[in-house]
Amino acid sequence: MMRPALFANLFGVLALFQSGRLVKDSEALMKSVKLLQTLAQHYNHLQEQPQKALVDILSEVPEATLQAILPKVLKADLNSVLGSPEHLELFLLAQQKVPEKLKELMGPVNLFSDENIPRLVSVLKVAAASVKKERKLPAVALDLLRLSLREGKFSRFWKEVVEQGLLKKQFWPASYLCFRLLGTALPLLSKEQLPLVMRGDLVRHFGEHMVTAKLPNQFKFAPEMNEYVGAFLEGCRDDPERQLAVVVAFTCITNQGLPVLPTFWRVVRSLSPCALKGYVAWLQNMFLRPDLDSLVDFSTSNQKKAQDASLHGPERAVFRLRKWVILRLVSIVDTLHAEKEDDVIEEVARFCFFHSFFETKKPTSQIPETEQQFSFPLESRTREVVSSAFFSLLQTISTQFRQAPEQSQDGQPWTLRLVQFADSLLNHSRNVTPLTPFSAQQRQAWDRMLQTLKELEACSPEAKAKAKAFQLLLFLVGVFLFKSPAESCDLLGDIQTCIKKSLVEKPRRTRSKATAPQEPPWVEVLVEILLALLAQPSHLMRQVARSVFGHICAHLTPRALQLILDVLNPEKSQEEDSVVVTDDSEKQLDSGEDKSSDSEDDRHSASEDDSDEEDSAEEDRDGDVDQGFREQLMAVLQAGKALGAVDGEDDDEELGDEAMMALDQNLASLFAEQKLRIQARKDEKKKLQKEKVLRRDFQIRVLDLIEVLVTKQPENPLVLELLEPLLDVIRRSMRTSSSKQEQDLLHKTARIFTHHLCRSRHYCHDLGRGVGSLYAQVERLVQQASRQADASVSLYHFNAALYLLRVLKGNAADAGVGKTPKKQKAGPKPKGPEAAGCLDLSLVTPIYSSALTSFLTRRNSPLTVPMFLSLFSRHPVLCKSLLPVVIQHVTGQARPRHQAQACVLLQKALPVRELRLCFEDPEWEQLVSQILGKVTENLQTLGEAQTKSEQQRELSSLGLLNTLFRTVHQEKLTVDLSAVLGVLQSRQESLQQGERPAGSSRLCDLYWQAMKALGVQRPKSEKKDAKEGPSVTQSPVSTKRKKKGFLPETKKRKKHKPEAAVPEEDAKAAVSGGDQPPSTGKKRRNRRKARGPAQANGTPATKRPPPDATSPSPSAPANTPKLKKKRRLSQVNGATPVSPVAPAGKKQPLKDLPEKGVSGKSPQSALPRKKARLSLVSKSPSLLQSGAKRKKASLKKARKP
Repeated sequence: MMRPALFANLFGVLALFQSGRLVKDSEALMKSVKLLQTLAQHYNHLQEQPQKALVDILSEVPEATLQAILPKVLKADLNSVLGSPEHLELFLLAQQKVPEKLKELMGPVNLFSDENIPRLVSVLKVAAASVKKERKLPAVALDLLRLSLREGKFSRFWKEVVEQGLLKKQFWPASYLCFRLLGTALPLLSKEQLPLVMRGDLVRHFGEHMVTAKLPNQFKFAPEMNEYVGAFLEGCRDDPERQLAVVVAFTCITNQGLPVLPTFWRVVRSLSPCALKGYVAWLQNMFLRPDLDSLVDFSTSNQKKAQDASLHGPERAVFRLRKWVILRLVSIVDTLHAEKEDDVIEEVARFCFFHSFFETKKPTSQIPETEQQFSFPLESRTREVVSSAFFSLLQTISTQFRQAPEQSQDGQPWTLRLVQFADSLLNHSRNVTPLTPFSAQQRQAWDRMLQTLKELEACSPEAKAKAKAFQLLLFLVGVFLFKSPAESCDLLGDIQTCIKKSLVEKPRRTRSKATAPQEPPWVEVLVEILLALLAQPSHLMRQVARSVFGHICAHLTPRALQLILDVLNPEKSQEEDSVVVTDDSEKQLDSGEDKSSDSEDDRHSASEDDSDEEDSAEEDRDGDVDQGFREQLMAVLQAGKALGAVDGEDDDEELGDEAMMALDQNLASLFAEQKLRIQARKDEKKKLQKEKVLRRDFQIRVLDLIEVLVTKQPENPLVLELLEPLLDVIRRSMRTSSSKQEQDLLHKTARIFTHHLCRSRHYCHDLGRGVGSLYAQVERLVQQASRQADASVSLYHFNAALYLLRVLKGNAADAGVGKTPKKQKAGPKPKGPEAAGCLDLSLVTPIYSSALTSFLTRRNSPLTVPMFLSLFSRHPVLCKSLLPVVIQHVTGQARPRHQAQACVLLQKALPVRELRLCFEDPEWEQLVSQILGKVTENLQTLGEAQTKSEQQRELSSLGLLNTLFRTVHQEKLTVDLSAVLGVLQSRQESLQQGERPAGSSRLCDLYWQAMKALGVQRPKSEKKDAKEGPSVTQSPVSTKRKKKGFLPETKKRKKHKPEAAVPEEDAKAAVSGGDQPPSTGKKRRNRRKARGPAQANGTPATKRPPPDATSPSPSAPANTPKLKKKRRLSQVNGATPVSPVAPAGKKQPLKDLPEKGVSGKSPQSALPRKKARLSLVSKSPSLLQSGAKRKKASLKKARKP
């Protein structure tokens, strides 16, 4: 019981402290302090919580109160003060708030003396361990840091307590405490004190943690340090020198020359403009003249163990540093906002471009980049890194910033400014020279490019967007002129020719205006150029190709489109390998040096093990050695007489040393040759795999052009030629979508096909003479859909055929009636062939009829019900032509599963309003009667299903039957329902008897739903009268009600006599005369009020007609107690209900049957209703009439003002 009492006292004190009353009441405060001191003695239960609570309370009390309490809570003993973090924190609190009282109590105390420093280290380690889970800086450490700054002993505290104390032994909680001290100290230190903390052992330890903490389950302190640095930079924006000093200091933490921070550092965006310029200048200077001595460099334990001298040389460190610096410069431009000064962006762009493609011959003041001298020569691999970074920078400045376009403040595009800078460099041939000198032809191509850029700049406002895309394309190819002059020179000339022709030519060209056959059209040339650019592994090239193609796709020719489609066809792309897909993986082999060497060393042994396992796996796979190698091996062994005797003869002669040496040499050479052959096969396999990966990546890029075409030119007739090539890609990728790259290709192709093509709101309206070929294509697609092994692939083919039907129908509508879409919607729906548009049903119907027959007969058809439902809903006229095929398979020799599918198709298709408009009334009645007869034939075996498919057929048949009943009742069709009712009643016993499989409840629900539509109510289950039940229910036409239980006389209602006791004569009199008073039950009053408005308006009551409506069948009993059932049967049989406003005392004359009369009569069932206790008198027409009169009176009163 002690532990709960201790915690109760502690929480009680804390509750008083949280309420604020404890600080105001001195007496309660003293009692609480004494209680906390008492609780502190129970360390096993409460640990340091009482001391922490005491420090928190005393930090809030006034100074006078603290002076009075201090002697009671703090012992005048330094050993006690340095005994725990809580006592030390209490001492530091007193020294901060009441230093005089503390000095009077303990005298002068120097916590940073030689004696106290080891004890301070111990206390801080305990504090670090106590906040291990919280991951925060202990308050005692922060108080010590502030005390050292106040007393001017910060350097002693940092060196002896932090670096030589806490970091002396590897204890990670203490290390994280030091890292947090470093981040917290940044805002508190001056510019002179920053080098003390940023160039010592602590930052080296921090850098080593950054390099080694790579595993996912390891704690990483880098995000927390980024928050500290970001808060510091935001807090001192008015002090750019301190900002620059901190950012440079963190950049100088390097691992063998490579900075440990990532090249993209978000905190850089918090730099002030002045500090940003200084940081960019420092980075450029470090790139030109790397100062390795100014770096805080370190090596990990694994790197120190490595004996390779190349890992420790200055050349490697310089390369790693320069590579990081150039990537950091590019990332700075990425993080800049549009409101930043442009000179930083321009300075970085010029710096990267100059050192990518030029070198200085003689410095000149006109070009500041020529005055930059290198302390270490710039290697070729470094220039490749700078060139790659420049194109990344070019992508950044070519796209839009967050708030402003890719223009400088003077409104000039960045790309144009870089072109002007490149031209000025070419003109200063005495001072600078390109790394790859230009020939005369290449220089002429450059000059022509500049002239074309000027022409594009002066083009009309309508062509501004196209000119902008062409400018970017010209500039990119022009920059590649510095990288590979021979390849880009001819490309520039072709682009300029294409641009001039595209600006002159109109967007819409007919096929008759094609150029001469000996010269390919400019569009084809430009498409080939774009494909060549897409083969480059550059995201910028990909964006430019998309942009340019979006402006030229209106001029696209079939041959130009075929050039794009050939890339997606593997057979064509392998035969005509005109576009070479390049890869930068070989060039970037040295980029792995970016990563820390210790991680390389850690993975070294694992990679060797993996390679050994791969080699052994290859040897296992190559275990079946070819026969030629076996024969060679046998020949060598036989030549050395190592096989022993031949033909069973013993040969004990042993080989000599020379023979053994010769045999070993022959075997070694033989196995060496075999190893080379195996290695050659492995290399060939890797080469083929790499080519496959590059080809797939190229195809994914080329899909960008197809996406642009179907998005911007959906009405182009060439879009129709994309269907089958895209389907081929989907079909191939479905079979081989094992790798992620294959899945990406599949997903992108399917997205373009489904969302941008088939579901597009716009489509081709100008087919011309190509209508006949579209019908052949529809037939081909439907046949392919029927032959697929996968239903998902079949769905794509089926949707493609639906898209073509939509195109054909839309073209016919345009060619026929020239109405606007709004007028077509407003006008009446056309019937017959007019609703099909331009669809030639004589061509389309056989196509889908064969597909539908295949679907309803084949065992494993890839076609599905939703496919045909989509066809029926979009083309109801075609559905009308296909309905006989579906009806034919409802019964007959079809499998039960196919019969169920036919029923589902009919059930979903019949309620479609557009399909009903395609039929005349007699045709529609004949169709419903035909389907009803087929369903009735199916229901002959209801309740006898043994298999799942047979059960599904029963469910579908009943669902179709209910749909037919709804159609008959809603449209009041003349249909004979007696046969259906007889079949259903005859199958009632088979449904109720015997064990039913799973899902039988749904079958029963559908059955009784159909019976309810025929006027037969579902009986309630009665447990007491189970034995007497069969005698009553066996007679389907009995009109007598089962006798109910007896009630005492006091419980019986006087106005409600049991129906069983009412004689037939009285019932007839009640129906005809209505002399007895009506019942005044609450439910009947509510129903009467609900019927009032309809009857007051003179409309016949549809929900509950009067019971004296005469039936045309003389054999039907008139005294049935089921009035609702009789009403429903009378509606089905076509009887007209009596008008509710007729006088109650007069008998209504018999009326002639309407034209849509009943051809037969349905027998009436007398299944009992348990709750039917209302007499027929209560439903007399007088009640309806009185309700209508009262409703009319109320309406008249409401009209009066």
